[in-house]
Amino acid sequence: MWILPLLGVLTSTNGPVTWSFASELQKDGRIAVQLTAHVEEGWHLYATELPSDMGPIPTSFRFDPSNAFEVAGPLTEPDAHEEFDPNFSMVVRHHSGAPVFTLPIVRRTSEAFQVEGELEYMVCNDKTCLPPEVVRFSIPIPADK
Repeated sequence: MWILPLLGVLTSTNGPVTWSFASELQKDGRIAVQLTAHVEEGWHLYATELPSDMGPIPTSFRFDPSNAFEVAGPLTEPDAHEEFDPNFSMVVRHHSGAPVFTLPIVRRTSEAFQVEGELEYMVCNDKTCLPPEVVRFSIPIPADK
């Protein structure tokens, strides 16, 4: 098993969230692409699915198409905390701390390649929200040995 962290950490420009990216070879030969949010205490970002589209922006991930890999299952996220959000006057689902979002892929080449795309998220605390932010990412996958 190997874990390959991305060179450095992307930092959001507007506030309390930074992102890190890694890949991990699984026993079944799949690769788990991991996108981790590091959320400052007192803040949260929203889950990928929300009870209503009348509130905050859900966290979303868009992966660029590539001939080097295929998606081998749905994106997964940790169990989200569900509660009433006074910013939106509705029940929402969100994450705090360091939630890891994982996408399983299968390589189509033995060469090294990049998993590229962008993520969009919105971060709030109990009093305010920051505008949604988009972060580009590029996750290196080493050559198959």
